[in-house]
Amino acid sequence: MSLIEQAAKRLEELRRAGAEVGEGSADAARGHAATEPERIPTPEAALREINARRAAAAAPARTEALREPIARPAAPAPAGPASLRIDIDLARLKAQGMVTPDAPRSQIADEFRVIKRPIVRNAFGRAGTRVANGNLVMVTSALPGEGKTFTAINLALSVAMEVDTTVLLVDGDVAHPDFPKRLGVRSSPGLLELVTRGDIDVGDVLVRTNIDNLSIIPAGTPHRRSTELLASEQMAILLRELATRYPDRMIVFDSPPLLATTEARVLATHMGQIVMVVAADDTRQRDVDLALGTIENCEIVLMVLNKADKTDVGAYYGYYGDEPRPA
Repeated sequence: MSLIEQAAKRLEELRRAGAEVGEGSADAARGHAATEPERIPTPEAALREINARRAAAAAPARTEALREPIARPAAPAPAGPASLRIDIDLARLKAQGMVTPDAPRSQIADEFRVIKRPIVRNAFGRAGTRVANGNLVMVTSALPGEGKTFTAINLALSVAMEVDTTVLLVDGDVAHPDFPKRLGVRSSPGLLELVTRGDIDVGDVLVRTNIDNLSIIPAGTPHRRSTELLASEQMAILLRELATRYPDRMIVFDSPPLLATTEARVLATHMGQIVMVVAADDTRQRDVDLALGTIENCEIVLMVLNKADKTDVGAYYGYYGDEPRPA
């Protein structure tokens, strides 16, 4: 078989396989004379021509693909903690006999102004010597029902009225939280989450309010070992962090009664100041002595007499309310 016949046979095989063959090659296969020797359609030449055509057709598509940027889905932005905020009903507070910023001259405001003054001095060294952890103030009582939560809230509200001091009010009575009822704090993560979860920071549970300089940490989700967590090492670490994070902040900690749980006594060892609330004509002297005997390693313990019929401070209320202040 001649070379021309071999080429024609090869081209016929390529056509049956679906390959596209140029007209020049087909004419040469039919016996038309070629004018130049290199145009003799050998099988190798036919294959080179087919491959060249395929490469030329695919090249523009590859170029366009390289020019067009690859679309990638945008990475989601890291989700920060949601900012929690409540508007405390000031009229409701006033109806409960509490301190409110819109009534700076009232009997209750003047009483807590007297109570807070030594506490503020001890906390920030304004008396000359700064007390260790003096800005950690625990408000407690010997037994339930003596008014410790009422006192803690009013103390925090009074301190918040200071010009250069912020206050963080912590609901540490985790077994019987009272802030939701008194302040309208919604159920949310709080103190218990801070000591049980490693992915929660103080900023994640902090509740800001419409009262300048006042923030709240609620008790958090009930836990089967809620009270025991108050005496844990995690709680001690948290208290140290709260005491040192902001130098101008006072932490008012509403704790369980001292004689109701042993954990409150452990909690007291980490505090710089303790405010002991005693219900007038109600709490027995023996209970007060027992409660004071449980407090260790805290040099400053202040006593507040609650539910008294008359106070010396009340005599000044008429002066502030009825007479003009001196220039």
